[in-house]
Amino acid sequence: MNSRIKRILLFLFMAVVLIIPDQLTKQLAVETLKGNERIPIIRNVLYLLYVENQGAAFGVFQGAQYAFYIITIVVLIGILYVVYKTPLKNKRYYPVLVIAELVFAGAIGNFIDRVSQKYVVDFIYFSPIDFPVFNVADIYVTCGCIIMVLLLLFYYKDEDFDYLRGSKKRAGAESDKDDSLMEEK
Repeated sequence: MNSRIKRILLFLFMAVVLIIPDQLTKQLAVETLKGNERIPIIRNVLYLLYVENQGAAFGVFQGAQYAFYIITIVVLIGILYVVYKTPLKNKRYYPVLVIAELVFAGAIGNFIDRVSQKYVVDFIYFSPIDFPVFNVADIYVTCGCIIMVLLLLFYYKDEDFDYLRGSKKRAGAESDKDDSLMEEK
């Protein structure tokens, strides 16, 4: 089995590891919070509150389910492409894989809800700024996106991603060489 296929399989396994706590906490929210008042974790700051979200992240675009299906599938395919193409031998690119893992797992976690229930279970409410109710999958996506923005602003340069454009410059050439060597072994 070639190294890129192994990479995708490991990536998918790790996504399952992240999706499990998301799905378990949503199930727990349904069983304990549905139909009940909000439960304070830190009074006037953090509450558990059951919400059925038919929109996108944090409740925007309510009711556009089919658009979410298409967007989610396109994003997931894009993430798998990035994972497949990202050089493994250069540790500089490990954060790209972590970001991809977080966003992928979060997207799948909420996609499972959308497909099976037509809504996403949200249950974490941060009250000081009247933040929308969210869930563990939303935390994954938000953290992944924040890390991505920070790395794009302060760590990576445009040419660091030439490997995604099919260019043989820089990391892409190293990746192809390294992967072909690994396949021969």
